[in-house]
Amino acid sequence: MEKGNPGNRFSTEVRARAVRMVLENEADYKSRSQAIASISEKFGCSRDTLRGWVNKQAVEDGTRDGLTQSERDELKALQRENRELKQANEILRKASAFFAAADLDRQWKR
Repeated sequence: MEKGNPGNRFSTEVRARAVRMVLENEADYKSRSQAIASISEKFGCSRDTLRGWVNKQAVEDGTRDGLTQSERDELKALQRENRELKQANEILRKASAFFAAADLDRQWKR
């Protein structure tokens, strides 16, 4: 049984099954909220938790606006790379200033 995040109580398979049940059985209830309330009791999770899973799945399916998991992962990687490049540029800027000052000092002493 694979878990996405070690802090999560429910495996990805259980989440997917719960979301699938909501989407497949939504017509049997008066509203999606009632479907979520009923199915969340069966899985032992809160209504808000199951609603979040359903909303995340809607984003992944493209039926709702937002970033998919792969887009979030890519954004996180790009932000990390950007931070590292800024640090490298800062180091190079300081080194350049240091060596320029040393060169001026050497020329002054001639």
